[in-house]
Order: sequence, then C-alpha cells, then structure tokens
Amino acid sequence: MKTPLRFPRIKLRIAGIVVAGICLFVLAPSLRAQDMAVNLDPAATKIDFTLAATMHTVHGTFKLKSGHILFDPKTGKASGAVIVDATNANTDNTSRDKKMHAEILESAKFPELLFTPTQEKGAISPQGASQVEVSGIFRLHGQDHPMTLTISVTAGAGGQLQASTKFTVPYVEWGLKNPSTFILRVSNTVDVDVQASGQISAASLAH
Repeated sequence: MKTPLRFPRIKLRIAGIVVAGICLFVLAPSLRAQDMAVNLDPAATKIDFTLAATMHTVHGTFKLKSGHILFDPKTGKASGAVIVDATNANTDNTSRDKKMHAEILESAKFPELLFTPTQEKGAISPQGASQVEVSGIFRLHGQDHPMTLTISVTAGAGGQLQASTKFTVPYVEWGLKNPSTFILRVSNTVDVDVQASGQISAASLAH
C-alpha cells in the first residue's frame, strides 16, 4: 500500500515560515531601534592619577560625579556625559592639594572635568570580555580636546558591567601650569587609570 502524499502539510509549513519571515521583516526596525545605555556607579568607580617627579611619584584620586552614555550599536553614534568632580582631587598632602586646586586645576572656577562621547567603535559582548574604542571631547580647565579611549569591558549577569581604561593627559600642552619648583621637577603629563562599575541596558532611540 502506497503512503499518501502530504503536500498540504508541506505547503502549510512553508506558508508558516513565509509568514514568520514577513513578521520579522515588519518588526525588525522596531527591534533594531534601540540604543544601549551605560550608567556608571560613582560609588563603585575609581579614578587614579599619577604624576612623575624627580624625587618621587605623586599619586592622587578623583571622584566620579556621574556617568551616562548612550550609543547605537548599528551606527556607533554616541552621546551622554561622564562628569568628574575636580573639587575632590586629592593626593593626601594638604599643602600640595591646596596648591593643586588653587593654581593648577583652579577647581573653584572649573569644578568639573567632562568627557562627552560622540562615537563608539566595537561591540560589547553581552557576557564576558570585550574591547571598544570611544571617541569624544574631553573638557579640562574650560577647554575642549578630542580624545579616543580604549576601554576593556566585562559584562556579567543582569547587565552588570566592569570597565577599565588608561590614558595620558598632556596638561601643560593643554594650558595648565606645571607645578615644578627649583628643587622639584614634575612631568608635563599625567597618567590616569579608571576602574568603573555600572549597568548596561537597552534604551529606546526616541529620546
């Protein structure tokens, strides 16, 4: 006895696949219309700086005031701001810190250091380690300077994120005073090390 042909079932299956494909095509733009949002936790973020000198190396810290970055994974376009509190810069030396705030940073006049991202390159893995480049504008002492940061990112469960980056700021070239004295010679650049924690999540492009 011959097995009856089952063309109707095959046709129904193909039709179902076609319908599903059409649905995905229609819904895809709304699914793609998502920015990724990164919110940094100031309490769990460390910003250390190192200034080389002839007699010893000066170590100090800044505090993160806030950090919110939006980027489109499709185009790499980025926005938002990372704001550092300049008034809390600290090297554990009262006289040195007083001079730093009054003569170098002039933190009473320029209380914030600001990084405004404009472009992101690379993909952040939803789990595990990845590396991205974020370009933008770094505002120091009231002046804007282009900067690109190479950032190592580790993503975990629940959107938890750890990020780290290191970069050098040519502060004298950017118009700040070198605090060198006749006895103590200080480098014209300062090295910055950032260890940040935060949350990454999807956010609608309609903002």
